[in-house]
Amino acid sequence: MSLFPRAVRCLLFAVVILGCSLASPAHAQSRRAQAAIEALNQRMVLAETRYREALVKIGNADPSGVDESNAALEDMEDVLVECGRIRGCGTGDLLASFKRLLKAQADAAAGIAEDDGDDTLVDEGASLPTGEVPQSATAASLLAAEDRRFLELVQMNPAVQAGIRRWLTDMRVSLITSHENYQYMQRMMSPAFKRRGLPEALLFGILAKESNGRVHSRSRAGAAGPLQFMPATGQRLGLGPDGRGFDTRYDPRASADAAAVYLGERYAELGNNIELWLAAYNGGEGRARRVHREFGGRSFWDPDVYNEFPPETRDYVPMVIAAAWLYLHPKEYGLSFPRVDARPAAIELQRPASIYELTICLGNGGTRDGYMRVLRNLNPQYEAESWIPAGTRLNATVRMASLYERWCTRGARAELARELVNSDPDTAIVRVGNVETVTLPDGRVVRQPDTPTAAASPAAVPAQPQTHRVARGDTLVAIAQRYQCDTKVLAAANGLRAPRYLVRQGQRLKLEGCR
Repeated sequence: MSLFPRAVRCLLFAVVILGCSLASPAHAQSRRAQAAIEALNQRMVLAETRYREALVKIGNADPSGVDESNAALEDMEDVLVECGRIRGCGTGDLLASFKRLLKAQADAAAGIAEDDGDDTLVDEGASLPTGEVPQSATAASLLAAEDRRFLELVQMNPAVQAGIRRWLTDMRVSLITSHENYQYMQRMMSPAFKRRGLPEALLFGILAKESNGRVHSRSRAGAAGPLQFMPATGQRLGLGPDGRGFDTRYDPRASADAAAVYLGERYAELGNNIELWLAAYNGGEGRARRVHREFGGRSFWDPDVYNEFPPETRDYVPMVIAAAWLYLHPKEYGLSFPRVDARPAAIELQRPASIYELTICLGNGGTRDGYMRVLRNLNPQYEAESWIPAGTRLNATVRMASLYERWCTRGARAELARELVNSDPDTAIVRVGNVETVTLPDGRVVRQPDTPTAAASPAAVPAQPQTHRVARGDTLVAIAQRYQCDTKVLAAANGLRAPRYLVRQGQRLKLEGCR
């Protein structure tokens, strides 16, 4: 948990009390009041000492430090409350204590001595550091950062600078797309990081590098979801099949909760080395834990430590930090992240529909790419081609809900969207009988199909087949469209797992859930 916001609340509380309780002359105080005030001053001194000791523990990655610092702050709050009840109790000394504590906390987070330099947080519009590259930020610095702020000493070594260059050149489109996707999911994902004092920029950096904000991303190794959890790690953190055929690794809210827990575990194990957290996230905590132990907690950028990790991890760490930095400082690099209208709303389906159909009837709605990715990200439990029953409430935005009412419930565009989604490419092939030569009464010779037999008449067409043999190039989606099946029902009947629903050539499928 971040200590800085709590301390700020205490300081504001003290300011309120200061405005409500003005000091009275010393001679007007009774002896009892003077003794009570002196006792409060002693309690404040003791609480301040406890707080400073807790900061030392936090700096040494001792988990008990957070609880002790919170307890010390609670003691200070109690002192302030009691001071406000005593006539003549001035808060000047108490405010001075808070000022010292706030500075001590910021200095400890930045890893500097109390009298060394300025501990001010960098503002979004602040100019970039020039000249010598700053030193690495500690994890404590990042834990103390509020929302969209990094401390001044963010790591900006050549590897991170190279990452920034890549994001701003050949990967610029990916970065902007990641930001647009994240805006729609921000309300679902950022609270988990904020609750644990983790910077939102770190969440964005991981999201951009792992999936570009596409919740259905899946790697060759089996990592899945917007934050790419492997099955075993996801299961340990509460992610995986939910019993209804949906893998919650694809859920943005659940995956953000799991990521915040995971990074909290790494802080407890690896201390202040944020780069090692990211190395563990990418390459496994076992390796990161071993390297941290064998090399005495040295920095990720130490040559001995750095070379213990595979090339993929050595690339991953600076790229995440670079994306996080650009999230906070786009203007300095001439980067403009388009703003989207992500105000949440729900769409209640008035008739069955698929995400494909909704994407067509909603149109672009003033956006560049339309709403298919948004619908999929906000409703990851539904496949794009699956029919969703009427009455279902889908997560959407205010704009999308308005477009749905206008274009998707009735009218020409709604019917056109349904026609396009239901179109079957196989019906484009016209099958006829054998061609024969016929001489007409006037002597002309023409070629025409054989006269259809009774077996070929509509009344004699065989019933819908009960099975389908998978041909080369077949996919479950194509088969479901051909036979007008519900994809999920068809998949469940044949033991196929979401989201890929892999079928093999020659496999015979039971056609359940089909019209």
